[in-house]
Amino acid sequence: VIVLMDEPADGVDVTTANPARIYDCGLGGYNNFQVDREQFDKLLEIDPDARLVVQSNRGFLRRAVRFCVEQGVRQFLDLGSGIPTVGNVHQAAHEMDPGAHVVYVDNEPIAAAQTRRLLADQPNAEIVQRDMRDVEGILQAEETRRLLDFSRPVGVLMISVFPFIPDSDDPAGIVAAYRDACVPGSHLAGSHLSRVTFTDEQLAHGHAIYSRTSTPGTLRSREEIAALLTGYQLVDPGLVLLPQWRPEEPVDDALAASTNSYAGVGALFPG
Repeated sequence: VIVLMDEPADGVDVTTANPARIYDCGLGGYNNFQVDREQFDKLLEIDPDARLVVQSNRGFLRRAVRFCVEQGVRQFLDLGSGIPTVGNVHQAAHEMDPGAHVVYVDNEPIAAAQTRRLLADQPNAEIVQRDMRDVEGILQAEETRRLLDFSRPVGVLMISVFPFIPDSDDPAGIVAAYRDACVPGSHLAGSHLSRVTFTDEQLAHGHAIYSRTSTPGTLRSREEIAALLTGYQLVDPGLVLLPQWRPEEPVDDALAASTNSYAGVGALFPG
């Protein structure tokens, strides 16, 4: 029986909303607390498309993973992976190659605990409980070293995590550190909130909501997002509105804009 989690696990702060658990609310998940649900309801009040954003991110994740597998990538590093739900990386990858290896990374205790439960019978997937900014710690973690071979192409996934890395933490430098650990043939898939249709009032209210969470958010322009992907060659169709990255069926421009997010996949080539 699946129930909403209102009893905290040891060491878990349930008085402060967490972006991973708010995201889980948007996916209709059960790994969240009342404080998270209240914050997501507030998001819906100022942006009725908030659930669409979350669902579009999950759809992009699945499409990006499938694309990477088609390019020969058989191992993935999912940074800021969040809380497991339907359509995770290993599920999308294993539909095409059951032998694909996946390392999830998240520092949120519930995300890590639930992922471990989900992966109990998955020898080819594990989670590292660390902050994605700890590049060396993640790359040298026992789980990473066991499952990922960085002498072969790796698919690095940064789905909706850039907004939670402030400029003061040098997000471009973090991306570059992961890029430098990868060989040609590797890919990076990323998505990022931006201002497309948001009004000033929506931005102000949204900032106020996330400032009360454990990880306040930062929106960036399309140009700033593109700069984070320096060193990768964007594959067609480039950096586009989230639902319009290789959609399975045509997406209305207005609907795509309402996600206020851009997404793209970059390939790493020699030189």
